[in-house]
Amino acid sequence: MLANIRIVLVETSHPGNIGAVARAMKNMCMSELYLVSPKIFPSADATSRASGADDILASAVVCDTLQEAIADCHIVVGASARSRTITVPDESPRDCAERLAIEAQDKKIAILFGRENSGLKNHELDLCQTLLSIPSNPKYSSLNLGSAVQVVCYEMMVAAQLSTPEPKAMEAPLATSEQMESFYDHLYQALEEIGFINPEKSTSIMRRLRRIYHRAALDTKEIDILRGILKKSTALLHQKHD
Repeated sequence: MLANIRIVLVETSHPGNIGAVARAMKNMCMSELYLVSPKIFPSADATSRASGADDILASAVVCDTLQEAIADCHIVVGASARSRTITVPDESPRDCAERLAIEAQDKKIAILFGRENSGLKNHELDLCQTLLSIPSNPKYSSLNLGSAVQVVCYEMMVAAQLSTPEPKAMEAPLATSEQMESFYDHLYQALEEIGFINPEKSTSIMRRLRRIYHRAALDTKEIDILRGILKKSTALLHQKHD
């Protein structure tokens, strides 16, 4: 189960924090680390802070974009310490881990951690089905990156040890992040063509539509059906205009 959970660090500025994360992951039996545009990597600072978790650093995958890092993942969770104006389901690490212990039996999962000074941006959280917030002292809620990853990985390891896999009968596999993003691009194009959205004022509408489809947890067959509807609808519109 833990092998299907990916830790993704977005634009980490200090390489020592990458090493601290690698150490935290190895402590908790997790191994899949993805780095999105790290400022400095590889680095002697990262190796030093890893304290023997060199294998995690050696196998880390460096990506240019967040979309690339999560393309094959079915579930994406964003770690966030700040309250947000966008409506996204929010879970504690324990609740999230208990849920993911079941989902990770047959799905790839990404847990995103943002920049040390500002976290994840809203457009990056749009890629997430849920948020994860670590309870802390409201007067001093700032956790360093390594500590935050340690807390989350610990809960994942405990949940994995307690969970009992149940056989699932799935009609079709859950859509990946890449498939969902392709669908959202298609949906936006179709809504623009029929005049439902104004390109200059579309952000809030698309964000709400993402929330709807994230909650639905679409599988690949359902994505194909929806894209077929979009394709047919725009084709009929073009015929009418011709």
